[in-house]
Amino acid sequence: MCIAAPMKIIELDTKIRMAVAELAGNRLSVDVSLVDAKPGDQVLVHAGCALQVLRETEAAEILKLLDELESVAHDGS
Repeated sequence: MCIAAPMKIIELDTKIRMAVAELAGNRLSVDVSLVDAKPGDQVLVHAGCALQVLRETEAAEILKLLDELESVAHDGS
């Protein structure tokens, strides 16, 4: 199963439309050509591409739901 996850933009190179984004201490190079993001923004990332800029509350809710999903997955095994 593939899912998108919220990540925070740490660095941005507008010339090549790439950013460094972080989630839980993990950093990833992310293509930001589909969104208008800036450092500090939360973006929804799937397959290395930022799909949308999120409000902080949206990002927090998604992360909470992903944690709950992980909990349920581990309880079932």
